[in-house]
Amino acid sequence: MDFLIANAYAQQAGQEGGTASLVIMLLLFGLIFYFLIYRPQAKRVKEHKSLVSSLAKTDEVLLQGGLIGKIVKVAEDNDFMVIALTEGVEVTVQKSAVAAVLPKGTIKTL
Repeated sequence: MDFLIANAYAQQAGQEGGTASLVIMLLLFGLIFYFLIYRPQAKRVKEHKSLVSSLAKTDEVLLQGGLIGKIVKVAEDNDFMVIALTEGVEVTVQKSAVAAVLPKGTIKTL
């Protein structure tokens, strides 16, 4: 029966690029990850840290929840501050909850 079906033999396995192409591909993925993901995120974190450290009394701020208020008290020793939303309504929030510092007089224009 062997004479009807030809035997199939495997070819020699040739290395197509080998380890050098694997290393180059891993380095390329590492660079893409660094420039597209890590670097922009680290820049945003650095900018937010400088924003939080520059907060002062009477600054008008926008919180991440969408609230707008004026800073009444900033505690230097801990991570909290008091925000006046309206006359007589004050809330205590973390400094990291500040999304942006608004220009002076923004609250009065709303």
